[in-house]
Amino acid sequence: MADNPEHPDGRETDMDPARMTLLAHLYRSEVSRSTQWRTRLDNTTNWAVVTTGIALSATFSNIDASPLPMVLVGMLVSVFLVFEARRYRYYNLFRARARLIESDFCAPVLSGVTVGLGRDWSNLLAEDYRTPHYHISFIRSVGRRLRGNYSWILAIQAIAYYGKIAIHPVAMSNLQDAFDRAAIGPIPGYLVIMAGLAFHGGWLVVAVVTLRLDQLYRQRRQSPMEHK
Repeated sequence: MADNPEHPDGRETDMDPARMTLLAHLYRSEVSRSTQWRTRLDNTTNWAVVTTGIALSATFSNIDASPLPMVLVGMLVSVFLVFEARRYRYYNLFRARARLIESDFCAPVLSGVTVGLGRDWSNLLAEDYRTPHYHISFIRSVGRRLRGNYSWILAIQAIAYYGKIAIHPVAMSNLQDAFDRAAIGPIPGYLVIMAGLAFHGGWLVVAVVTLRLDQLYRQRRQSPMEHK
């Protein structure tokens, strides 16, 4: 039997059955972990949807109800977004590992190309196991979850808040009516509305900036495991 081919530094580069079995189990474990973290992402989104629904019910339960629940739920949804962004970084870590195996090992094998160890893909994977690190920054993960789900939730919150002050207790006739209805205790209504515009404008800026960062990253990325 021919000797096993070796890497220039002496490491074996063939893919024997034992290593194939190890890689198969490794792939299954990474897919399983990414699926578990995907479920946790969905749970956080569900919390945001449910709390927004409760706030809508409380705000529109009667014409004299305060619009304050819609203000508070906006802040609560932001907290859920931060939680989900943190979870997304873990999800992205396990998904990137599984994707690397699919793109750099499974795809070439299915195409009839011989793939061995000691290549770039296996070195990247090995290094990631030695020194695990996130493959996406926190701000980019916030942007992805914001564009994917939370922009819609926050848009509903903003529209519902505007609708509340516009129609209850009677249809708004001028801008002063909006200021009067938006006031929260000693805080003037115009400050509340300005804060709301800044709040949603800030999230809009985050969504646009992180979209551009993702586009730049994809243009220069060479591997799903690459960290930028």
